Amino acid sequence: MLTAAAVIAKYWGIYLESALKLAGLDIPSTITVFGLGISWGAVLITAIFTVLLVLGTKLSSRVSSVFTVLKVAVVLFVIVVGAFYVRPENYSPFIPPQRPTEGGSADVWTQSLFSWASGQEPTQYGLYGLLAGASLVFFAFIGFDVVATSAEEVKDPQRTLPRGIFAGLAVVTVLYVLVTLVLTGMVPYTVLADAEEPSLTTAFTAVGAGWAAQVISIGTLLGLTTVLMVLLLGLARVVFAMSRDGLLPRGLSRTSAKRRTPVRVQIIAGVVVAALAGFTDVGVLEEMINIGTLSAFVLVSIGVIVLRRKRPDIRASFRVPFMPWLPILSAVLCVWLMLNLTTLTWVRFLVWLALGFAVYFLYGRRHSLVGKEEARIAAGGAPAPELPSASTPRD
Repeated sequence: MLTAAAVIAKYWGIYLESALKLAGLDIPSTITVFGLGISWGAVLITAIFTVLLVLGTKLSSRVSSVFTVLKVAVVLFVIVVGAFYVRPENYSPFIPPQRPTEGGSADVWTQSLFSWASGQEPTQYGLYGLLAGASLVFFAFIGFDVVATSAEEVKDPQRTLPRGIFAGLAVVTVLYVLVTLVLTGMVPYTVLADAEEPSLTTAFTAVGAGWAAQVISIGTLLGLTTVLMVLLLGLARVVFAMSRDGLLPRGLSRTSAKRRTPVRVQIIAGVVVAALAGFTDVGVLEEMINIGTLSAFVLVSIGVIVLRRKRPDIRASFRVPFMPWLPILSAVLCVWLMLNLTTLTWVRFLVWLALGFAVYFLYGRRHSLVGKEEARIAAGGAPAPELPSASTPRD
């Protein structure tokens, strides 16, 4: 959620630059301060929403629904308008021929972990490049699992949630495929690949449809705005819950007496997101999100098998067809996508994991409610009927 918010803020800055440029204002999205490149748009929008959330601003479901419709409308606009600029010759070759990467095998950090471990020459395009690209495209599908968090709020979740998840994935997959076909049909793929900061407006600007690019930029800016607000709010609530349970210092779970919002943790979340979005390349952030999410899916897939084998007495709320082969296939495919991420991404991931383990074993394990309860039982005390809970902050 942290890196996801940073990515959205980063793209907000990119689309802001595009909108300003189309309006005749050539203001770059990145400025240099003391030799460091800073995405000022990303920092600005993060700061604005951090202040609003600290003040207790609430995004109503109606407003959220309106912006969701707006985001879908932008995608449909790209598909419909872009279709008039498609040139069939741009689809040839449909799969560009394989060729070595610029750095080659000498650049250890930028090649995929699979290429480095297997000793194969790093390449791009071709069939292998097509499969490797899936590890980055996966970023576009992140978030579908959040639907499961609403299980207590829907009727018959065993049937409704799987249908909702699969229906949502089907819709966005069709839209993504259509957008991809339109954009790659409008201009040669090299135009998109060589763009400094490629976006939905890149192809429209290249074919001279500046008016359409301006509409897309404004619509995307509005759509990303609500996404960033929800992510900043969710990030603060996750840290708040971990602090309340003792996994992080309890000072982070203090709320404002006046507004009943977790002011301290909201400000910290905003500062960290702004720093990541302002100073980190968007490609680095995307790969970190992908490898983190894919690793979580691997653990979930393995966890389903372990839980069904070790605790057959627990009544399963959801059926898993083709057990255990489907979870195994899911874990294998996720690992394959992870292996196609760069070696440097794996190093960052392992460092992040090490920091997480250090926080948990050095602090969280001893101070958490569950840890204290286990220690009390080990000392001969009777188990508590229910662990204490704290009130949650106002949304």
